[in-house]
Amino acid sequence: MGTRYQGSEQERQALDACIKLIRAAESVSSRVHQHLEAVNLTVSQFGVLEALWHLGSLSQSDLAQKLLKSGGNMTLVIDNLEKRQLVRRDRQSRDRRVVHVCLTETGTQLIREIFPRHVTAIVQTMDILTATEQEELGRLCRRLGRQE
Repeated sequence: MGTRYQGSEQERQALDACIKLIRAAESVSSRVHQHLEAVNLTVSQFGVLEALWHLGSLSQSDLAQKLLKSGGNMTLVIDNLEKRQLVRRDRQSRDRRVVHVCLTETGTQLIREIFPRHVTAIVQTMDILTATEQEELGRLCRRLGRQE
């Protein structure tokens, strides 16, 4: 579905491309994250577990920055993960204002269990593109994402 906007050719082209990008991203995200429903996780909660698993404990602000979420949203996500005993908050002794978030053993077990399904879903979704097309897509997305 393209734009029906009657602006200039440049405006219509940019709007059409943006609409296609957003719709494709939403469609891919929906397919790739479908398995999360079975373990009662949101995409943001999964993102926190995955980041902590691969990077180790992080401050809430670092997590928010990595996941492109607001501080308030990250607090809520971490609160909900903490209620399920998947993460814990550790206040730093040298600077009590800094709170690091760590995976619990339960959280580690869960992410170890579900991450292979996540990888499989991504591979299946991206398999429609050749390796060269995937590299080009990655390059273009990185270029768009880093624009300031």
